Amino acid sequence: MSTYSCKSFLIGNFGYPVWENPTEHMMEAVFKHHGMKFRYISTEVQKDDLKAAFEGVKAMGYKGFNCTLPHKQNIIPLLDGLGESAEVMGAVNCVVERDGKYIGENTDGKGYIESLLKVTEIKDKTAVILGAGGAARAIGVELALSGASEIIIVNRTESTGQKLATLINDKTPANASFHPLDGQYDVPMGADIVINATNIGLYPDKTKVPINMKTLNSSMIISDVIPNPPKTQFIEDADKRGCTTIDGLGMLVNQGKIGIKYWAGIDVDASVMREALKDIFS
Repeated sequence: MSTYSCKSFLIGNFGYPVWENPTEHMMEAVFKHHGMKFRYISTEVQKDDLKAAFEGVKAMGYKGFNCTLPHKQNIIPLLDGLGESAEVMGAVNCVVERDGKYIGENTDGKGYIESLLKVTEIKDKTAVILGAGGAARAIGVELALSGASEIIIVNRTESTGQKLATLINDKTPANASFHPLDGQYDVPMGADIVINATNIGLYPDKTKVPINMKTLNSSMIISDVIPNPPKTQFIEDADKRGCTTIDGLGMLVNQGKIGIKYWAGIDVDASVMREALKDIFS
């Protein structure tokens, strides 16, 4: 390990066996492409071992690590500080060493925003987010901080959906509201952006996203956070309606790209990461 000038380290379990972690696959591919002397090491850490694992990371001089469930909240008391969006969300997925201090960031929503900005401006837009979990929270907060004027949270569980809407209202300039999901959801005519931020459609699940596709129109931008399959049924159906679509690969790739920028100060070729993901998901 001493031959590497910097290392990144994954805390938590993506739900894949370590050797099948897609993030590790794309990170190692882009490190190799750029000739970077970095390694991305996937490690499962039990909840009770988080503090000891973090002490080990600091002792070995790691430049940072990604942090997945169940550690996104539990890591916070161990850190020296938080970035703006991570503080608003109360969740960290990326830890960065800066001048000897470990700062918690959240790149989930930032990765989505980078994909979205390739097709539209965000200021004064109305967004509909299906779901109220971690991805929905990250995306909702980043949309609000990026200038979206209205954010509609659509969720089956009222308490969870209302909690996210309240968080956005209390801690960002945007206006958020909760709409209950009962059957298929009719997207309001004035919506600009519609996002599936649930795990519906993640391979091998073939369940359809509970949105009335007839309420979509060609002026809307439709996106899915699901990276596998890269083109979900939701995206395919939205394409048929003439909508502009954004797949989940972009969000995952951009998270990695932003993380590497935090850790190494280097802008890497995102297309290499995207091809690596398409390869493993195929």
